[in-house]
Amino acid sequence: MSPINLRTIAGKELRDRMRNHWVLAIALVFTAFSLIIAYFGGAQQGTIGFRSLEFTITSLVSLVIYLIPLIGLLLGFDAIVAERERGSLDLLLTLPLTPLDLLLGKYLGLAAALALSTLLGFALVAGLLYIQFGNAALFHFGGFMLSALLLGMAFLSIAMLISVIARDRTRASGMAVAAWFAFVLVFDLLLLGVMVAGEGRWGGGALAYLLLLNPADVFRILNLFSAEQAAATYGLTQLLPPALARTPVMGAVMAAWIILPLMIASWRFKR
Repeated sequence: MSPINLRTIAGKELRDRMRNHWVLAIALVFTAFSLIIAYFGGAQQGTIGFRSLEFTITSLVSLVIYLIPLIGLLLGFDAIVAERERGSLDLLLTLPLTPLDLLLGKYLGLAAALALSTLLGFALVAGLLYIQFGNAALFHFGGFMLSALLLGMAFLSIAMLISVIARDRTRASGMAVAAWFAFVLVFDLLLLGVMVAGEGRWGGGALAYLLLLNPADVFRILNLFSAEQAAATYGLTQLLPPALARTPVMGAVMAAWIILPLMIASWRFKR
């Protein structure tokens, strides 16, 4: 693996996203939605404005859960398969670079674009929270933004794996959409169905560990402030054992979701 190759490929991917205004478009979308949700999130309770830091972050969790995975998947699903369809993949691999250089370089460039657009999108909300709540807001909201970035990196890794194993862009796009539905919508519904059908008798504490199989649920857990908030907001997370409800443990699980799909994609790409 060559650092020069990684930097060159990553730089090209980032510049391509900057030239086609992808970063700016996503940043504007995040800015608009985050402001609306943060400011009007309490409208159903008859209040508007930034009520508290906890309430603001809890309101933004749902936005991140739906948008960040979708953006990560759409950003990376054709990173490799598009090169194969254009016939440029064989040409690239004749250059003095390894398959790992190409795969990881593309990932790093796309990850930089995703990180830049996400940070720009949340910057205005972060500034407003700092004005209203002080330095503590920057610390906690900074942790929220970091966890959102990790979630995006995890789904970008999944997208790279899809791009490696798919035969064409059409199948890759279908697999990306299916992955979004599976992780964001279907997974929790299935677990809730098991809980309701078994009236709490099936699975026991094992159901809590199944949450770790979904990076979206790991993100939720990382951003819960208290057990009471968890019980009120996310039904599944109230099952989580206290030993798992720790930031370092959840951070390690999220890191695994970033690394493992890339490792599998690298192994498959080399073959």
